[in-house]
Order: sequence, then C-alpha cells, then structure tokens
Amino acid sequence: MRAVSRCVWLLTAILSLIWLPTVQAEMSGSLVQTFFNELDTLQADFHQEVRDSDNTVQQVSDGKVWIQRPGRFRWDYAAPYRQQLVSDGERLWSYDEDLEQVTVQPIGKVLSATPAMLLGGSQPIESIFTVEPLPDDGNRQRALLKPKSDDSNITALLLDFTDRVISGIRAEDGFGNITIFTFSNLVRNRELDSALFRFEPPAGVDVVGEFD
Repeated sequence: MRAVSRCVWLLTAILSLIWLPTVQAEMSGSLVQTFFNELDTLQADFHQEVRDSDNTVQQVSDGKVWIQRPGRFRWDYAAPYRQQLVSDGERLWSYDEDLEQVTVQPIGKVLSATPAMLLGGSQPIESIFTVEPLPDDGNRQRALLKPKSDDSNITALLLDFTDRVISGIRAEDGFGNITIFTFSNLVRNRELDSALFRFEPPAGVDVVGEFD
C-alpha cells in the first residue's frame, strides 16, 4: 500500500500535536511546551520508515513538509512515489500522481478518527494522553505519549528533540507496526507562501470524496 494512504491517520494525529495553541506544562517539563508554544510555521525534509511487528522495514519514503498553524499543512512525498497531502484548514486533499486520483475530505472528519484531534480543541492534553518524560540521551530529549482511550489506532508516540528542536517521531499502532519520521533541514517560523496550502486538482484527474 502506498505510504500516504497507509499513514494518513498517523500524519493527522501528529499534525494535531503541532496545531496546539498551547501545550500543557506536564509535557516533558517545559521543553515540549516551549517548542510548540513558540511554533508558528515549520518546514523540513523528512525520511519515513514503516516497520512491521518483526521490526522489518516495509516502506521507505522521503519528501518535504510545510506546516502553518493553525490547521494548514503540506506533505510532499518525492520517493518512491510522488504523492501529496494538503490541508487548507478546511479540507484534506490526498493526491496520488501515478494513479491520477485525488481524494478530498473535510479535515475535521479525518482528524476525528483519532483522539489526537482533541488536542486541537479545548480539552487539556493530559485528559487524552499519559505523558512520560524520558531520560536525556546525550543532546537528545524525549517524551513518551500514550493515549488513554482504547479506541485509538495509536498505542504510543515517542517524540525526539535534538538541541530542543523536534527531530523525530516514532509511532506504534495496535498491530505492532512502527512508523518513524526523521526530520532534517528544519526551519521554524519563517514566513511561508499561502499558495503552499491551496490545492487545485490537475486537469484530467479523478476527484473523489466529500467537499462539505
């Protein structure tokens, strides 16, 4: 299965973390709180690995990500397949260039599939996740998040920070699969072109899904 379709639920859960207007102080001391509270935009290269329950690599992908709070993001997969995930804050567009198909859904409906969507709302994060600060590993700081709901696809999120900047996310699901994102060339709070978060389906592609 393609990387985008395989990981939409995971990406939206992660992005819900980034959309937080404020983060509760319990998260890994003040590190996570400070990072997200001071975050307006983010752009980075990413490397993604999907591993099965035997820790065997099933998928490897590379691309670029842009995020603008609140609610706008773009993930461009460059290899091995050219795909895009684009949110304008209202809709999520998933474009598979090889298949010439676009799927569109209301962003709230997609995000509501995971408890992480509640992070963008009024509930405090500690009501959704159990948060455990982990010991530092050299210049790397870590925090482990476990959802309190049994309905979550995610069983654990491990956030890695290097020199107090997010450098990786490791997610485990209920089947024992692991998805790892590693970020590089990360830039925070640089002004981004709003056109990055607008999507117009290319001529001739199939468009399926919900527009309202």
